[in-house]
Amino acid sequence: MKILVLYNYPPAPGGLATQGDLLYKGLLAIGVDAQAAHLQSDLEKEWYYRWFKPDFVVGVGFWGDVPDIVLHPQRFGMRAVPWILADGFVANYREVLDRLPLILVPSNWVRETFVRDGICGDHTVTLPVGCDTDAFRPRPFDDAKVSAAREALGVSMEDLLILTVGGDAASKGGREVMEALATLGNHVPPWRYVCKVWPQDRTKVQNRLDMELAKSLGIQDRVSFQTHQVSRNLMPYLLSACDIFAGPSRLEGYGMPQVEAGACGKPVIGIHAMAMLDTLVHGQTAFLANIAETIHITGAVLGPESGFEPGHHVVFNKPRISDYRASVPEIAEYLKALLNDAGLRQRMGMAGRQRAVEYFDYRAVARHLVEILSEV
Repeated sequence: MKILVLYNYPPAPGGLATQGDLLYKGLLAIGVDAQAAHLQSDLEKEWYYRWFKPDFVVGVGFWGDVPDIVLHPQRFGMRAVPWILADGFVANYREVLDRLPLILVPSNWVRETFVRDGICGDHTVTLPVGCDTDAFRPRPFDDAKVSAAREALGVSMEDLLILTVGGDAASKGGREVMEALATLGNHVPPWRYVCKVWPQDRTKVQNRLDMELAKSLGIQDRVSFQTHQVSRNLMPYLLSACDIFAGPSRLEGYGMPQVEAGACGKPVIGIHAMAMLDTLVHGQTAFLANIAETIHITGAVLGPESGFEPGHHVVFNKPRISDYRASVPEIAEYLKALLNDAGLRQRMGMAGRQRAVEYFDYRAVARHLVEILSEV
């Protein structure tokens, strides 16, 4: 079997690019004849179509990438298989997607979103995102690279480190985590909360709002925002440097950082919703706070990135859930338990490691893909 994988190649250190790169490397690792190309590089894609003659073209993206990962391969007679996310709803390309024999999605929640928005679910298969469990593995705090990561974050060995990683902290539930931490008082050991976020204009605005919240809660001296672009080389050590990974995300189609934290042997705090119902096990690998609030919208404004003219308005027949909010009291309860019990942190982290190796290792995901494609 020959497979051409389309994604943001060579990969930048973002979620979808990493997803595609791990699939590509997983296919190579299990002996599949695979090649990789950038999803928007039409000339290079056509070059591969002509000499490589792939049996399948697997494209990684979100539903707005359909022209690049479905329509372009189809124009050259290729069998296109998209592995796609939904960012809360699917507004375009429904007819194209419905005609495909196979659509891959990273979680059952994404599949439910596609079905809700009119995509036939019979040909939609869940394939979890891979994790490099060789790189993301448990490491002791006295590992030189781990201790260096804590020092770079400005966290002493006497403090327990709670870490959130994302494009911005608020979308990963950081504001709910801060509100929960502010209620713990002196009932827990000394802690520091670090949010590692991506440098972009909206993050600058959000960081300012989030720090204002921290100040109003009186915890600003124990909260910091690390706004840096980092490579995948650092991430295993950054996760290994924390004691607890907090990610009760407001919207999550898969939750790669939560899985990677588990692979590093770290307990996770998430939300009992969306993709985390697939990737995390409440009470075993993570604590999942219940939903306290759902945010609804009545429409959206889309543009060329989604296949529409600029300023295109979409009005929903009934309000849609745009994102969720996790219960702050429950997050506080779980933080208190984990901060006060090193044994609990270790047991939950080891369970997360075992689950990551068993279900999400990138080579296992590649084998699963080959099994799925063999039945098409």
